[in-house]
Amino acid sequence: MSVLGNNILAGASGQGGVYTIDRSLRFRSSASAYLNRTPASAGNRKTWTWSGWVKFGSLTGTYTRLFSTGTSANNRTEILFITNTNQIRFFSTVTGTSRGLIDTAAYLRDPSAWYHLVVSLDASSTTLTMYINGVQQTLTTSTAIANVDHMVNATNTHSIGRYWGAGNHFDGYMTEINFVDGQALDASSFGEYNSDTGVWQPIKYVGTYGTNGFYLNFSDNSTTTTLGYDTSGNGNNWTANNISVTSGATYDSMTDVPTLTDDDAANYATLNPINPLSNGTEVDGNLKTTLGVNGIGYPTIPFPTSGKWYAEITCTATTTYGIAIGLTSTPTASLGTVDSNFYGYYNANGNKYVATVISSYGSSWFGARTDVIGVAFDADTRELTMYLNGASQGVLATLPSGREWFLTGQHWSGTGSHIQYWNFGQRPFAYTPPTGFKSLNTYNLPDSTIVDGSQYFDVRTWSGDSVTPKAVVTDLGFQPDLIWAKTRSTTYDHMLFDSVRGAGSTKDLSSNTTSAEGTSGASYGYVSSIDSAGFTVTKGSLATNVLNQSGQTFAAWNWKANGSGVSNTDGSITSTVSANTTAGFSIVTYTGTGSAATVGHGLGVAPSMIIVKPRTPTSTSDNWEVYHASLGNTQFLTLNTSAAAVTASNRWNNTTPTSSVFTIGTIPSSSADNYVAYLFADVEGYSKFGSYTGNGSTDGPFVYTGFRPAFVLFKRTDSTSDWHLYDTTRSTYNVIAAALYADISNAENSGQPFDILSNGFKLRVAGGELNTSSATIIYMAFAENPFKNSLAR
Repeated sequence: MSVLGNNILAGASGQGGVYTIDRSLRFRSSASAYLNRTPASAGNRKTWTWSGWVKFGSLTGTYTRLFSTGTSANNRTEILFITNTNQIRFFSTVTGTSRGLIDTAAYLRDPSAWYHLVVSLDASSTTLTMYINGVQQTLTTSTAIANVDHMVNATNTHSIGRYWGAGNHFDGYMTEINFVDGQALDASSFGEYNSDTGVWQPIKYVGTYGTNGFYLNFSDNSTTTTLGYDTSGNGNNWTANNISVTSGATYDSMTDVPTLTDDDAANYATLNPINPLSNGTEVDGNLKTTLGVNGIGYPTIPFPTSGKWYAEITCTATTTYGIAIGLTSTPTASLGTVDSNFYGYYNANGNKYVATVISSYGSSWFGARTDVIGVAFDADTRELTMYLNGASQGVLATLPSGREWFLTGQHWSGTGSHIQYWNFGQRPFAYTPPTGFKSLNTYNLPDSTIVDGSQYFDVRTWSGDSVTPKAVVTDLGFQPDLIWAKTRSTTYDHMLFDSVRGAGSTKDLSSNTTSAEGTSGASYGYVSSIDSAGFTVTKGSLATNVLNQSGQTFAAWNWKANGSGVSNTDGSITSTVSANTTAGFSIVTYTGTGSAATVGHGLGVAPSMIIVKPRTPTSTSDNWEVYHASLGNTQFLTLNTSAAAVTASNRWNNTTPTSSVFTIGTIPSSSADNYVAYLFADVEGYSKFGSYTGNGSTDGPFVYTGFRPAFVLFKRTDSTSDWHLYDTTRSTYNVIAAALYADISNAENSGQPFDILSNGFKLRVAGGELNTSSATIIYMAFAENPFKNSLAR
């Protein structure tokens, strides 16, 4: 086990050792899979706790049940997943009268990782509490809990994974199910936050279970009978229905689990149903897809950029189809038999597609109507080798470097549809992988140098009280070397301070104006000191206090650099640099010369985004100039305006930044002007700077970042658009909608919604500045945690 894995799992407080989970049970909705049990005697019908780890498969339909019991439609109690809204609901009706209908305000629609769900009922005090990943949920109440017998723990049939009688079967995975009869417990009985990563993780429940309590970990898969064994000591065993432990695509005893147990047991890749597909439907824990013509499938995880990786797709058909299996660096719904980003193996004639070149390769397939295509990708050599029913077809191609490669299965021609069963190793492979090749799961992903993003970037909010001076932020895990603050509740300017320029009434800058440094602070308030774990603000000469006015609310985004900076002579201009090479962030100050020049930045890698502002403008431009790698070195944006990207050589001198310097043209090098620049580089699992193309749909683009974002800044580049700022501190659950704007002083409002996911984000707005069809949007994102150890949100 890796050190990182051991840190993440180290575990149960007061119990010592490492707590891990070995197996989960897949519930295939297509097979009507479920568990059932009828208690021999009644327990407490008013007080109980249900705790389980859940990974969702299908996110469509109406309702599916996690846990249910009852005797009729008018007498039932359920914990259900509302698949058309993706909320968790507690529902109870007694003699036809609703005795509880309560939903989570949060939308649970991340199929890439696990959720921990706790539902705790104390009907005698009419209290129901739900927790997701250790966080007590905001609940929307249609009908309050009544002090009645809710039928749970009565001597009627109880089910896991279906409606009380039949139907509405759950699709996905469950494990570590604890049910406690007679106690209303909170989430801390079943999990805790890891001290290194801040991520919620399971611990062993050590309390009592009560009469009908049980514990299901699905670890004994010797038969379908043993799968349902209760290991609490109570012997309250469950019966498995329509669940298989026979090898093949219907095998349901999975090693897809919410802990980094080992290289065979962790959170696995599956098909990704929230990546907009063309004519495809995913079921069975997102390991089965039915593809119509032009259908296409993509997984939740790309192959890493190092290591050796293996996966299988089993294709079935009754007639002839044109099918291609391979890798692509553009995981979108766009299709084409000749694609410069696709490298794959075609079934009808065995040809290979190497970008736009088609040539003979291996055997044709579908002759037996059920064929297993093995995909072996050596990311170190970038060699892609395809297998047909265990037989190597040889190296298909050496893929280009510098890209993320996603497995894809595509249906190019023919009529009707065909079925693909995907396997990344969560069930036994049909054929032995090549020596040294690994399964695609989070344990095997590369370790990130940053396991807790809040140690390098974090957000804080506060309510003003007009006390001055006041340390309004005191609990960061670092000194904030860049502080970007904004009033949320009214139209005050943004305020930026940093540790190189220093704090004080003459050091403020505003991202939404062209004003020189120190224009507003003395009048409207300023950061008066940058402290070891936060900052102090002081009121200016006027009544308006843009950082702590009573009755107003505020937010600050904070980055860790490396203190006040040191001299750097890497460029033709000597600069002062405060660089955090671990986090890929540096603050640079310099004085322009009036000519194109180079400036040292201290990152040790090429930056992906640069924001430059003249502090004492004397030139024709005093804008905030922005370089973004997605635009290249010939274009720039202005942070203080909504303008589209502009082509001009006088910003970056048509020169891409290097690992030591960035190049400036005559505008960000005006003679005698003093400048500050903020530079950011991609750090795996922590920060990413990319772009996507809008599709104009509420089923918007899915963008893989490789981490669970804490902050995302968006800007459309091909047309006018504001700079949209979102974070998970102001929007604590999906959907994310609380927006501020870097280029304007507007108060916080409901922006253009999107979801934060364990491995990226997904747009949920039809059109607008963030998802107009064919529009190009850049983004800047920072992590809560790398995908390796993040949970679904």
